[in-house]
Parts: sequence; structure tokens; C-alpha cells
Amino acid sequence: MRVHVVSDVHGNTEALARAGDGADALICLGDLVLFLDYADHSRGIFPDLFGTENASRIVELRTARRFEEARAFGASLWQGLDRNAAIESAVRKQYSELFAAFPTPTYATYGNVDIPGLWKEYAGHGTTVLDGERIEIGGLVFGFVGGGLKSPMRTPYEISDEEYAAKIEAVGEVDVLCTHIPPEVPELVYDTVARRFERGSVALLEAIRRTRPRYALFGHVHQPLVRRMRIGVTECVNVGHFAGSGRPWALEW
Repeated sequence: MRVHVVSDVHGNTEALARAGDGADALICLGDLVLFLDYADHSRGIFPDLFGTENASRIVELRTARRFEEARAFGASLWQGLDRNAAIESAVRKQYSELFAAFPTPTYATYGNVDIPGLWKEYAGHGTTVLDGERIEIGGLVFGFVGGGLKSPMRTPYEISDEEYAAKIEAVGEVDVLCTHIPPEVPELVYDTVARRFERGSVALLEAIRRTRPRYALFGHVHQPLVRRMRIGVTECVNVGHFAGSGRPWALEW
């Protein structure tokens, strides 16, 4: 069996359409939506609405961890507009293209910037969406936990530590544990370009130590200090920032 794994697609529809080539299945660990590209400030929902200059200002403030100023600046731009309607319309357009690019079969879970309520409208018969659930693929049991934890970024699908831990517990013992965010290990959660620690999960780290899956696969941190490390018997792998690389990570057994 050969399975390709991607995460943090962020609007890269063209590469996504090829991501399953040569594989028996595709796994997607979320963040399909591109709201704002930190490398190219002209791409995404935000610059489409407010222009590249304003997008660059938001990136500057967030990178400097001046989150309150960033929120105030963003609020001033949204004044007089129906924020929810504008974002949903733009996300729907992206989802329509991205879900159509998924090969069959695809197994997917949500990222922190995704909107779970919309996925059922776009996931076709060949796409299985899992969150706090497990499934057998080629004789191995895969567990899936989507979303992120509460953070100053306030992205759409952030949940409490308790909710996240409950989903980890529901998955139980598996061969391959698939999540959007990494376990809470400094080397795995630090982004070397954004120069900040992203939120990882302590519950996930504890589950890895306790249940000892063969692999723990995740994304979320685009430029991690370390992409791969072993925790006990478990190989922990950041499968990569697919929007930037366009290359899936391959798991064979």
C-alpha cells in the first residue's frame, strides 16, 4: 500500500489535483482555505477584498505579535460590510474547486482555518471526512482529529483543550494518528519564519506516549524547526506545507 499525505493546502488546487498520483489513497490533514498568504500578500480572501497593501499591514502586525492592533485594523476595514457573508461566499468558491480536485479515495480532516459546517456540501462520494474517528486503510487503523486549539489568531475552527482531548480519547489506539496540529514539543511547534511557537496539543503528546502508534502525522506549522522526530516508538512527521511545496508525503507498507 502507498498513501500520500498532505496538509495546509491553502488554495493550491493545481497541485492537489496531482497529489494522489501513484498512490492507493490520499489523506488530507486540513487547512484547505487560503485566507491570507504570508509569503505572497496578493493571494487569498483578505487581499481580494481589501488589497495587497492592507494585507501586508496585517501580516506585519501579526508577525510582530501585535494581535490586538491587527484585530483593530482588520475591524476598521470590515466596518459597514457583512463579514460573515463575504467570507462564506469566498470560502464556498475555494471549497468548490478544492473538493473537486480530491482523488478517490480521499480521507480528510479539518484544519484550524476550515469551516466544518460547509464540508458536507462539497465532499463527494469518494471523500470521507473524519474527526475524532478511525478507519481501516490497507490493514492499518488510522485515527483522525481535526481543528486547532484556541489562539490569539482566532481562526474559524479552534476548540478548547478539553474538547480536543476528548476527540483524541475517542480515537484510542491506532497504527497511524493523523491530526492537523502537532504534539506539544518545542521543536515541532516553532515556526522559524514566523518566529513564533504555534499551539500544539499536550493531550496529543500524552496519547502518543501512551498508545504508541507507528506514526503521528500532522501539519499546521509551515516552517518547523524540526520536521521529523521520534517519541518513543512513534515516528512523528510534519508532512509539510503543501501550498508551498506542492509535494505530498508518502507512507508505504
